[in-house]
Amino acid sequence: MELRQQLETALRDSLKSKDEIKKQTIRMVLSSVKFSEIEKRKPLDDSGIISVIQKEIKSRRESILDAQKANRADIIETNLQEISILEAFLPKQLTEDEIRSMAISAIEEVHAESISDMGKVMKVILPKIQGRAPNDQVSLIVRNLLTN
Repeated sequence: MELRQQLETALRDSLKSKDEIKKQTIRMVLSSVKFSEIEKRKPLDDSGIISVIQKEIKSRRESILDAQKANRADIIETNLQEISILEAFLPKQLTEDEIRSMAISAIEEVHAESISDMGKVMKVILPKIQGRAPNDQVSLIVRNLLTN
């Protein structure tokens, strides 16, 4: 089933079960997807929707950090619930070790030797990882491998 259909089905289910947090979270994601489609002037495929979901998760993680500074346990709890709802729509996430091994093989593939070759490595590794790990995490691992 297409990811958009999964989101719409989950929204209908949350409306029927009166799950407010799930309903609000999925509506927000669908709204972000529509906004992105308007911005790009074309419908998003599954990989585009995955990147929107990852962006929303990243936003919530940043909100959690801010809420921790302000001692707002209610905001932290809500954001954690929303993250778990959103993660259910992502493909199985890669572990750091899996990303590292993929990065090492990509570095060997392009014969990268320094940080200046990072763009070549990222061009090879990102299509393989697509949606299974945040790009900033992949970038950090590649950068660490190239500087050592």
